[in-house]
Amino acid sequence: MRRGERRGHGGVLGKAALEEQQPPALPNGGVPAVAERPRPAESPPSLPPGPERDSAGLRRSTESEVYDDGTNTFFWRAHTLTVLFILTCALGYVTLFEETPQDTAYNTKRGIVASILVFLCFGVTQAKDGPFSRPHPAYWRFWLCVSVVYELFLIFILFQTVQDGRQFMKYIDPNLGVPLPERDYGGNCLIYDPGNETDPLHNIWDKLDGFVPAHFFGWYLKTLMIRDWWMCMIISVMFEFLEYSLEHQLPNFSECWWDHWIMDVILCNGLGIYCGMKTLSWLSLKTYKWQGLWNIPTYKGKMKRIVFQFTPYSWVKFEWKPASSLRRWLAVCGIIFVFLLAELNTFYLKFVLWMPPEHYLVLLRLVFFVNVGGVAMREIYDFMDDPKFHKKLGQQAWLVAAITATEFLIVVKYDPYTLTLSLPFYITQCWMLGIILVLTWTAWRFFIRDITLRYKEIRRQKQEHKNERDKCLSNGDGHSSILDEQNGNKLRERKL
Repeated sequence: MRRGERRGHGGVLGKAALEEQQPPALPNGGVPAVAERPRPAESPPSLPPGPERDSAGLRRSTESEVYDDGTNTFFWRAHTLTVLFILTCALGYVTLFEETPQDTAYNTKRGIVASILVFLCFGVTQAKDGPFSRPHPAYWRFWLCVSVVYELFLIFILFQTVQDGRQFMKYIDPNLGVPLPERDYGGNCLIYDPGNETDPLHNIWDKLDGFVPAHFFGWYLKTLMIRDWWMCMIISVMFEFLEYSLEHQLPNFSECWWDHWIMDVILCNGLGIYCGMKTLSWLSLKTYKWQGLWNIPTYKGKMKRIVFQFTPYSWVKFEWKPASSLRRWLAVCGIIFVFLLAELNTFYLKFVLWMPPEHYLVLLRLVFFVNVGGVAMREIYDFMDDPKFHKKLGQQAWLVAAITATEFLIVVKYDPYTLTLSLPFYITQCWMLGIILVLTWTAWRFFIRDITLRYKEIRRQKQEHKNERDKCLSNGDGHSSILDEQNGNKLRERKL
């Protein structure tokens, strides 16, 4: 069933599939979907603390309003019995009509794949829905189940010896399990090489490989996940500093200065972030008015509706506000840390598991994180920004954090020597200075500054009270109506 686009049983509203939920139908047949989670029946109608909401207290100010006619077609209905029937027929066919080969390795691979497929079928039909629903809730349930399978695979690799873990990759691809040298992107860093008369710009052309468009599209999609220009730029620049700091561990991090700052930060990453912010601006201004395909009279309208099926059902503008509270500041720092760790895991996993950079498993991992990253970021934002309705961290965010941590533990176990190579002294000094500055700013902003402001406010109130008392005494009254009113308020508070 399409979540958030149909009324629930007994007139109770269901949860929004992507970013909102629906109130009762309008007189003209439209359904204005208000972006929020349903309020429990026993909850008081007062506004919850935290994000600003509309006059009804239902929709956050950063959430778009959605109108939906409530059409529920075959495409949106649950098909649990249909999937169960097809799955049972497939297993029955394999049992009754196929002869099991006398090949233990082949049967083991086949059994593992069949087990994973059965689990995916169960998860797609029965798993809990997340915050997204387009193009279909089953699509996001599928990636949730893939996250579980990938985490279990990582746990299995973690519990193997280094040699067995690397050789196990041969079961996935026989070409793996062989040590591969990392490519050095440094070397001759001259932009214009006068010594090469045939092609003085050969250094630039050598750096223009398939990873250049990958950088652009990667940061375009990351911007759609994070939805904040400052956070994206901080992560982009921080990763270049990490490459500078760790190039003594992985030769792959050794790049020319212009490759770091011009090609990566400014051109690839910067252009991707810019295009991503333009897309976010369009999505925030877009009208989210949905109509059933068969309720649209023209073919042009039907085609437009099919294309828009692959756009969000509604939109929420992320306002991270890291300096507003210590909790949000620590949350934003944690998000940046996990992002950077996941980026580093990409290079270190290739290094310790002996996978070439162009291998399809590396690409599949990136595709996986693209699909689960957006859901995880939305769940983290809801948990941080709206704790009234989101009392625990979302399931996809939990799995992404667990996967990132497990990947790092694999790197630590498989090659502790590389990770323990000491940083150069000047690199250590730079990082220590940066950490001290961040800790100092945190202490000033959330502790010293608050204490100072509170002390100043108390002094101001005392001074105003003293001035008022001196004014009353100079008039010969000994008291004033204002003081009487204050004393009366104190007495009423004591009685209450």
